Amino acid sequence: MSTAEIGLIGLGTMGAALASNIADNGFDIAVFNRTTSVTNEFHATAGELAAKITPTETLEDFVAAIAKPRAIILMVPAGDPVDQQIAALRPLLDDDDLIIDAGNALFHDTNRRAREATAPFLGIGVSGGEEGARFGPAIMGGGKREYWDRVEHILKAISAKFQDEPCATYMGEEGAGHFVKAVHNGIEYADMQMIAEVYGVMRDGMGMSAAEIGATFARWNEGPLASYLIEISGEVAKATDPASGKAMLDIIVDAAGQKGTGRWTAIEAQHLAAPIPAIEAAVVARNLSSRMDERAAGEDLFGTAPQKIDSITLDQLEQALIAGKVLCYAQGFTMIEAASDSYGWSLPLPSIAQNWRAGCIIRSAMLDDMATALGENPDRNLMFAPVFADYLKANHKALREVVAAGALGGVAMPALSSGITYFDAMRTKRGTANMIQGQRDYFGRHGFAKFGVDGKDHHGPWAD
Repeated sequence: MSTAEIGLIGLGTMGAALASNIADNGFDIAVFNRTTSVTNEFHATAGELAAKITPTETLEDFVAAIAKPRAIILMVPAGDPVDQQIAALRPLLDDDDLIIDAGNALFHDTNRRAREATAPFLGIGVSGGEEGARFGPAIMGGGKREYWDRVEHILKAISAKFQDEPCATYMGEEGAGHFVKAVHNGIEYADMQMIAEVYGVMRDGMGMSAAEIGATFARWNEGPLASYLIEISGEVAKATDPASGKAMLDIIVDAAGQKGTGRWTAIEAQHLAAPIPAIEAAVVARNLSSRMDERAAGEDLFGTAPQKIDSITLDQLEQALIAGKVLCYAQGFTMIEAASDSYGWSLPLPSIAQNWRAGCIIRSAMLDDMATALGENPDRNLMFAPVFADYLKANHKALREVVAAGALGGVAMPALSSGITYFDAMRTKRGTANMIQGQRDYFGRHGFAKFGVDGKDHHGPWAD
């Protein structure tokens, strides 16, 4: 019987968690996985939720189990697997059946799929990891509004809630939802990198133990830095390896993995001419972290880099991280605004900040103020909003001092360093690009603008 209100394909970690969340919120759901044993095990271990879940062994049975008009969520790996799954499904579906790609898709792929689709299609970003998927993620929708409206009641029901407000928001046409999710992940990269850099100062520059570092993060989580990432950083730092009894951080290999969304954000920022140096620095840092043999060779050749840093305090580190965080988020929202203009999406910046207040990885206390500031003036760089301008006025000096101490002590701080560079560039009315324009005109007659004179095609005397 066609009783399930929605279907889900792909019972990996995220898919299984999302399916359980849907069932837990009272919706009947049909599930399918390419490996039947995975489907059966998922259903067998679902406990009280099993009654809301219909396991199926074939695509035909899966489609037949869903009430019309059907809505089907895909939780399969991004790229070709999504196209292959759509191709396998479509012959079995009616013209008004809806396919929802909820994976980490590149938004350009979602744009293409939306344009090529001969039937309803949505691309939604889902953030929050396994825990978020199971108990309430932040959901960012993209596609035709009428398709979003068909499943909005389910998506809002399963989403995270901030003061009872669902963190499930329609972002715009085509790949808008996946684009916003990619920028979210880019900010996540930068936020994590800045935290890691501060951890490096405490470990290598200040000689603190992992337990002491964990206690410091826990204390910071009670102030302006209160956020999911600071919270879990404290938990990670305090954890002990059951096998060896050592601090977990002391035995984790220092090579960071990545799924590609941060890289996509950095690449797209270049196309949009949107300056996001903190995110770009974080991507570079992850790439560098994987070059372990080269880093070891560099240490053998040039000597150990980290040196004792006794010129800064933990309070200064906290202040530096506050300033870096504000600048990082300001860059991310500037990129979203650029994409909104470029793609004609009318991306709702205040709603995006509200959407990220709960469920997602970058949820933090600051996002509520960010939502308010963007609501007051969505066209204004977030760093110029009064509340965040005050943060920067109070904390940029500490950021500068921490970065300077790190440079002198040999502690790498690519993301925090990019933050102070961005801040200084954004508060310098008269910059140095006039030299670049003069150079460009000298060797290529590209022309330049002159103060007080109309036109942009002036040339220097060297042109003669």
